Amino acid sequence: MDVIIIDGLSFALPLFIMAIGGIYCEKSGVTMLAVEGLQGFGAFTGALVATLATVNFTGNSSALFYLAMLFAAIGGAAFALIHALLCLKFKANQVISGVVVNILAMALTAYLTKLLNRVLFGATSDKFVLATSARITIPGLSSIPVLGAVFTNLYPFEIVIVLVSFVMWFVLYKTRFGMHLRACGDNPHAVDAAGREVNRIRLSAIVLCGALSGLGGICFAYSISAKFSDSIYVGYGYLAIAALIFGNWRILPTLGACLLFGFARSGGYRLVQILKMPSSYQDLVMILPYVLTLLLLVFFSKQNGAPKALGAIYDKGGR
Repeated sequence: MDVIIIDGLSFALPLFIMAIGGIYCEKSGVTMLAVEGLQGFGAFTGALVATLATVNFTGNSSALFYLAMLFAAIGGAAFALIHALLCLKFKANQVISGVVVNILAMALTAYLTKLLNRVLFGATSDKFVLATSARITIPGLSSIPVLGAVFTNLYPFEIVIVLVSFVMWFVLYKTRFGMHLRACGDNPHAVDAAGREVNRIRLSAIVLCGALSGLGGICFAYSISAKFSDSIYVGYGYLAIAALIFGNWRILPTLGACLLFGFARSGGYRLVQILKMPSSYQDLVMILPYVLTLLLLVFFSKQNGAPKALGAIYDKGGR
């Protein structure tokens, strides 16, 4: 059980922070299908900076890890500007824009990874190898039966994600900016009548989504494979979108969905090990979160209430 909880949390929390980014964006009225691409480009940026900075740090320095997280957020936010430009400036279809951003990120990072490895490091490689992240066990709390697993063998990013998630919850529900952002997704004309610029608020939401998605991407890169490569694009962004839809665009229910996906994944792996099944069955376990996604969306999607203006291009002169 402890292993299921530990591994499940390390998968669910990066998924959760990406889903929060999606909630911010869609609560503002902009459809966000580009989470997959944003987390990939953010992870690429963070991994590149970490690789370049390796010579200035000794061993598995924690400073290197936090530097990668910072630049992953910056890279994701910068790449999100493409989605903002297409949706807000050129008023493109938001679904198509999201798909374009995903495809562009996948192709661009694959090309740049090979190019930069050859030019900067003289290597013919399609990945950036990252140092193994240290893990933390909190004394005292870790000795609690069952619940203690939550505080055992934590990746540092799990603590960072919990703190950032709380800040994002507070901003969305307890600040004036959060109130205006949520209003943009339901009644943008009312926001405009109150003297606020709808597109500026939506731009902020898109950039925040990019930053949080990039943060989630570099966390996956460190925890799952300890490298950046094309394998980062395996559907985690779409899984985060499914989680926020199942969570009805609310942060706490979305956390529950992410935990469900995480424990389904880690529980499946553990079951394969207990039954001593061939390692090939571990690949089959990878589909468990997606099967759960399909089932949950089939049975609960009718009860979801998306923001009323979600996906609608804002026309200041229209009513």
